Amino acid sequence: MEAPATRFHCYGKWNFGALLALLLILVFVPNGVREPLMLMVAVVSYFSLRSASFEANAFSWRPLIEVAWIFLGIFGTMIPVLDYAELHASDFHLVSDARFYWSTGLLSGVLDNAPTYLTFLTAALSLDHFDINRLPDVAEFASGHGSRLAAISVAATFRGLTYIGNSPNLLIRAIAESRHVPAPGFLAYTIKYALPILIPVLGLVGLIFFRG
Repeated sequence: MEAPATRFHCYGKWNFGALLALLLILVFVPNGVREPLMLMVAVVSYFSLRSASFEANAFSWRPLIEVAWIFLGIFGTMIPVLDYAELHASDFHLVSDARFYWSTGLLSGVLDNAPTYLTFLTAALSLDHFDINRLPDVAEFASGHGSRLAAISVAATFRGLTYIGNSPNLLIRAIAESRHVPAPGFLAYTIKYALPILIPVLGLVGLIFFRG
């Protein structure tokens, strides 16, 4: 006896397509206008989707709220840090790409990549008497110091040694816990998974690409 035919159906595919198209368009919208439009697109997409889809996926705002509070605190305290980095960049003794790589990675391990990147990019610009608030200065730095910019970018992006340093994993853990699925604790994630895997790989990257 043949098994009954099954049919795959995806609810919300139009929402996905609309979000993808609109968000790509909004990349080219000027700052100050882009963010409210992105929020509007998200709200429209949320309310246009059937409630059955949320129920089937056990959707909850709790994981997002938990992560949002953490990063609200991080980004809310970044302004004085950036000011300090700009004024005291020479005190950090960041004289090579290797030092930028390892210093950025050390901070990125316990902090989100965006504020880490901004902190060390501000310091690097300040060492060459550039201002991070001036786009021509940033462009000139990027064209003349590509290796240093790469060192900061790679370390800030891939050195997530903790849940806070790797925000997608933090969000996934919050989602797993909201559905009562076991997930590694804060120390277990770092000691069992991040340190033994990331440190050797990133150390090799540093030795190959950022020795100078």
